[in-house]
Amino acid sequence: MAHSEQERPPVWAHRNGADWLLELHVQPGAKVTAAVGEHGGRLKLKIAAPPVDNKANAHLLAWLAAQLGLPKSAVRLVRGETSRQKTVVVCGADAPWRDIETSSQT
Repeated sequence: MAHSEQERPPVWAHRNGADWLLELHVQPGAKVTAAVGEHGGRLKLKIAAPPVDNKANAHLLAWLAAQLGLPKSAVRLVRGETSRQKTVVVCGADAPWRDIETSSQT
């Protein structure tokens, strides 16, 4: 009997059909962009962009797409445009938390 070992996603990553919803806590205005652990059941990210004119959101989505090796169109903000608490949908990734948690700072 073959045993299929399924890795469990972290609390901040949820399946939504074929896509993933990532619950994030974003801190804009950092020196570098990096994942820095969990905060309140969300992945905490420091973003090297100011929280003005949607720059932090644009930087967040571009950074996530780059970390996941996906086109920018595969990563969309679905909740929290003006909040630090954000929900992002990721299309076309098998286990996005692996690439985000182990990514280097940029």
